[in-house]
Amino acid sequence: MQMPKPTSIHKKLITALVGTWTGDETMHPTPWDQKGGKAKGVYKVRAALGGFGVIQDYAQKRGGKPSYEGHGVLGYDAQANCYLWHWSDSMGGVPDQVTKGTWEGDTMTFQTSCDHGHSRYTYKFVKKNVLDFAIEMSQDGQQWAPFMNGRYLRKVAKKK
Repeated sequence: MQMPKPTSIHKKLITALVGTWTGDETMHPTPWDQKGGKAKGVYKVRAALGGFGVIQDYAQKRGGKPSYEGHGVLGYDAQANCYLWHWSDSMGGVPDQVTKGTWEGDTMTFQTSCDHGHSRYTYKFVKKNVLDFAIEMSQDGQQWAPFMNGRYLRKVAKKK
């Protein structure tokens, strides 16, 4: 049996996300964080799984102190024709299901629901090495409220 090879869809994911991204974030007031506030985020993303996916390691600081960490694995399911995202974090989040997403134009969007409500995650590739990311929450899946948003710049290696 011949081993499968990553497709152009997998390569697009790797090209778009691999690197170190740093950015300023806004945490919007929520029942869990009534004041909200500013934060700094760093994503370290690397190609993995033979080119079939990427692994994300994320760290957030608020007031100069670590406040949140997350670990994600993104890939593409050709049979279901969607992106898949597994995310675990320092708030005890270990998913019992995968989050499914689509990529249209310059925007990749994931949406999921659980006992606590609905969540939507949006990656918008603004221009080369500039990424906007947002999380929105909803009780009914119809009316959405911002949870956080940030703009990240990818560190570009200097040529020797």
